[in-house]
Amino acid sequence: MKLYNTLSRKIEDFIPNEEGKVKFYTCGPTVYSDAHIGNIRSYIGHDILDKTLRYIGYDVTRIMNITDVGHLTSDSDYGDDKMVESAKKENKNVMDIAGYYTDRFFIDFDLVNNKVPEIVSPATSHIDDYIKIITKLIEKGYAYESGGNIYFDTSKLTEYYQLTNHKEEEMLIGAREGVDKDSNKKNQADFVLWFTKSKFDSQELKWESPWGMGYPGWHIECSGICIHHGGEYIDIHGGGVDNIFPHHTNEIAQSEAYLGHKWCNYWFHNEHLMDETGKMSKSDGATLTVSKLKEKGYDPLSYRFMCLNSHYRKQLVFNYTISNSSEQTYKKLKNRISLIKDDGELDEDAFAFYNKKFITHLEADLNTANAMTLIYDLLKNELINGHTKLELIKSFDKVLSLDLLKKEELREDHDDIIALIKSRNNAKKRKDFELADSIRDELSEKGIVLLDTREGTTYKVVGE
Repeated sequence: MKLYNTLSRKIEDFIPNEEGKVKFYTCGPTVYSDAHIGNIRSYIGHDILDKTLRYIGYDVTRIMNITDVGHLTSDSDYGDDKMVESAKKENKNVMDIAGYYTDRFFIDFDLVNNKVPEIVSPATSHIDDYIKIITKLIEKGYAYESGGNIYFDTSKLTEYYQLTNHKEEEMLIGAREGVDKDSNKKNQADFVLWFTKSKFDSQELKWESPWGMGYPGWHIECSGICIHHGGEYIDIHGGGVDNIFPHHTNEIAQSEAYLGHKWCNYWFHNEHLMDETGKMSKSDGATLTVSKLKEKGYDPLSYRFMCLNSHYRKQLVFNYTISNSSEQTYKKLKNRISLIKDDGELDEDAFAFYNKKFITHLEADLNTANAMTLIYDLLKNELINGHTKLELIKSFDKVLSLDLLKKEELREDHDDIIALIKSRNNAKKRKDFELADSIRDELSEKGIVLLDTREGTTYKVVGE
């Protein structure tokens, strides 16, 4: 399998630390508000990687954190804790906010058929791990106390910017939220491992530590959780491209300083989802969620379908015109599959041929668009019987997770269908072919196939 590695900035052969086994860490949500569809796109990308690895035979252990403390509004060391801000705004305590938005996150996570990782761990359950790591970093000279806080000293590293391949001054100027001067830092690139006095007053959650009452910084949390559950070596660490700096840069710095060796070999990052205003962001109030798409009448899996027809490393544009087209194309594909007759015996040679092509596309840095095109090629191949086609699609859907064989419930009775047929016929007489086609497509999506004959238009229900 070949994967693009952000660390090397090239596509590499994937070779795990232990043959046949993969340890895979996904940066999870900060549960201060709903996850928008751009966030969910990233998790779809990670889900496809997870299921691809399993499909080709790896034993995968996937770990994901839930950030419920320490993530500041800047993604760096200034601003207020996002959880605290949300709790104040909604007049609730932080743990209530965390529980509420964690539940809502997994509802949307499930709506697009993402598989929940084997290990999901909240940041607040690993305080002892952070203290253990920070204590050792101080002992080894990689961290220092200043102004009541504990900072990581980036000047101790020669390759702090290895994940970004930038110079220090470029990253400080180009940091996503700007750079706030902190007089407690020896170097402005240094970052907080443990907050005490400087961020104490507004923080609801705090714990005793060797450095006084306080709470962890965001970056140390992922290192602590990942090392606790994954050990000293992991194979893949992933997130969105906005996690590259400073979050993943800081994770590498503190983890490898603590462990004394390379920590993770492959860094996997999803590109942004864009709308008319630019990148979707939770902080700007743009909270279009998968649940809201469903409320608007869209099948959440048509959103997954849209994502899979692009590449995870390409920016993807969302608007309702694109969403409508994706919905219609997805429904047409499902309807086309539903019309396949389950006849014949399994053609093992054909199955092996198409399965190999499917794996080849996925092993080429998760080329899901080509994997989707392969399904259309399969459907057009008249030399392959229906049973073999259905078995292949069933197998492919273990990775794609689009419910391609799931039957849609009939939502129209006979009188409704006849009324729509009449409306379609009248539209055709007026030469309003766009309306006529839309009525036909609407019925097709519901499993109703129109049959135009010399005697008029009739219909049949798929599966009956």
